[in-house]
Amino acid sequence: MDNVQVSNEQHLAMYEEMLLARRIDERMWLLNRAGSIPFVVSGQGQEVMQVAASFALDKEVDYILPYYRDLAVVLHFGMTTRDIFLMAYGKAEDPNSGGRQMPNHFGQKKNRIVTQSSPVTTQVPHAAGIALAAKMEGKSLVSFATMGEGSTNQGDFHEGLNFAGVHKLPAIFMVENNKYAISVPLSKQVACENIADRAIGYGMPGIKVDGNDPVAVYQAVKEARDRALNGDGPTLIEAESYRLTPHSSDDDDMTYRTKEEVDYEKSIDGLLQYRKKLMEEGILTEDKEREMEEKLKQEINEATDYAEKAASPDPKTLQDFVYSEEGF
Repeated sequence: MDNVQVSNEQHLAMYEEMLLARRIDERMWLLNRAGSIPFVVSGQGQEVMQVAASFALDKEVDYILPYYRDLAVVLHFGMTTRDIFLMAYGKAEDPNSGGRQMPNHFGQKKNRIVTQSSPVTTQVPHAAGIALAAKMEGKSLVSFATMGEGSTNQGDFHEGLNFAGVHKLPAIFMVENNKYAISVPLSKQVACENIADRAIGYGMPGIKVDGNDPVAVYQAVKEARDRALNGDGPTLIEAESYRLTPHSSDDDDMTYRTKEEVDYEKSIDGLLQYRKKLMEEGILTEDKEREMEEKLKQEINEATDYAEKAASPDPKTLQDFVYSEEGF
């Protein structure tokens, strides 16, 4: 791959988005443990790949089909911090579902964030369908679907990638390999060495990158997008990192992995590595970081306060969008 250039301004913008996603995530854990919100599913440890990939896309035209850990992706594509906390509290103004779905079932039509469902991998054939429509209508855009590595064992993964490969569709499939499918380690999920190795069966390139290296992820996604728009078809990208939190706020991860393992992975967290690199290169300074942290804290505080006080869904609307008002 040819080396790409990322400006200092882009580095700072990416770091700030990663930091925002991490701080929102941390706040939601505090709110959950305080009994204020019911459920948290984290993207901690995956922010670097999510933001870097998002920067390589065009948020004005591309469609994204995120999975439930992709907080940083949806923030980049236009979902606000207030939107996220309205979702976490399950309030009527929640843009994803008006409080009807579990948190992190992202969906927002105006920003081309395609809604997802609880069964994993259903977004993959949807991404192929969007890419097919774009190709048929001659539109210059890509569909970008993300998923965990456990999703690559589902039938929808095979069907979506096979269809996209056969028809050379403008789609990018990024597997966020965080080493665990809930409690199942990677070694017990797949027999192949890399998830990216599966791409050959679908007639598309399979690329594996360090998910903690923002430039490598940015480059891989940018080249995949260029390839798609040139009519050369889809790409499967495997970005590897580590899930720093339990599967969710209801999970005890110490039943299937050790504290020593988690502590080690936290010590090499991609966000910390990126911060160190930017500091060493003089792109980020203590003053700039302090200013960022203060701004983000204020933004998160205001969003939390707003969401906490916002109206809950009206019980009378419980059956809206479930049963036809006109009957059958």
